[in-house]
Amino acid sequence: MVVEILAVGTELLLGNIANTNAQYLSRRCAALGFSVYRHTVVGDNEGRMTESIRQALDRSDVVILTGGLGPTEDDMTKEVCAKVMGFSLEEDTRTRKRISGYFKSVRRKNVTENNWKQAVVPVGAQVLDNDNGTAPGLILEKNGKTAILLPGPPNELIPLFSQKAEPYLRTLQPDTLYSKMVKVCGIGESRAETMILDLIDSQTNPTIATYAKTGEVHLRITARAADEEEGKSLVKPVVKELRKRFGIHVYSTKEAEELEDVVIKLMRKRGLTAATAESMTGGLVAGRLVNVAGASEYFKEGFVTYSNKAKRKALGVKKETLKAHGAVSEETAREMAEGGALAAGTDACVAVTGFAGPEDSQEEPRGLTYISCYLKGRVSVREFHFTGNRRKIREQAVVQALDLLRRCILEQDKHE
Repeated sequence: MVVEILAVGTELLLGNIANTNAQYLSRRCAALGFSVYRHTVVGDNEGRMTESIRQALDRSDVVILTGGLGPTEDDMTKEVCAKVMGFSLEEDTRTRKRISGYFKSVRRKNVTENNWKQAVVPVGAQVLDNDNGTAPGLILEKNGKTAILLPGPPNELIPLFSQKAEPYLRTLQPDTLYSKMVKVCGIGESRAETMILDLIDSQTNPTIATYAKTGEVHLRITARAADEEEGKSLVKPVVKELRKRFGIHVYSTKEAEELEDVVIKLMRKRGLTAATAESMTGGLVAGRLVNVAGASEYFKEGFVTYSNKAKRKALGVKKETLKAHGAVSEETAREMAEGGALAAGTDACVAVTGFAGPEDSQEEPRGLTYISCYLKGRVSVREFHFTGNRRKIREQAVVQALDLLRRCILEQDKHE
């Protein structure tokens, strides 16, 4: 079955708020086995809303509308949708009583008359009680088409959808979609796709889709099945084949696991401690590591040494090295990593030095970056030539720094 998500709100069109509801709903619908073909955003305009709802119902089996269910005049989603589908409106006594109870629970005494607009519902619609707000959700069914109306605030929409709308949707879709993510680092999207082009060309069920992130490629394997167990059995051999092809480039097969989570997990398993020594990235690598709960046991210190003086003072980089090779060099990166581990008293240290621009300099081209990792006496240094603006260059450097630390830890196992 085909689902379309229609978000209502001029504030979305103006970019004042991000449409996170659509992202959440797409993920949940995919997990339920529905095909989401379109996201549409329309402002608080009756004419354009009418056209958008009519078109969505014509081409989709289920339309999920978000926003525009509040008490003000520009909240007209319910009214327009009811008109398009041919429903009349009337006040629902039970909903009015629930709204009144909600106001009492939050100790709101001065309730304006327009709030009772939210108790008016399409005749024959299923009313979904909103336990976190006043506007109820609604399910309207007619001529084989379904419209599901949900309030806009995420703290209302998410529980209302998961507790009330999702059980309804399960009755419409007997199949389920099961997916697994394979996360790859150190390979670009085009190369990654080339490596699995034969799998993509021959795919039926499951399917493989690639998604590019900064410095990473995520591959989602999705199977349509009768239940989760069948889905797992279909996906498992594909994940195994991807692991075989990408090898050490695969850092995780867990949806919620980030690169820094994997690094800290490896350090925890092997009892290692680490520090960071950063110039161009200015503490961003350290910031990613401390995103992980419990990182303080393994990540001990972060040095931000932007100037040459700081590199000498905090990390012990030799004056002669800086003079002969410059701050952005393999030699400086090596000494930064070694000096950072010595200064922090850690097993490892990853160091970053580079030139992010905004323009090329006479000495270094923009994007030239050296990343070094010291681990128990062994030092690895890599040269990168990142592209993009200053922010993108720095973000790419952070990912590669974390990945180098991960690879060095795995490589260390071969020498012990």
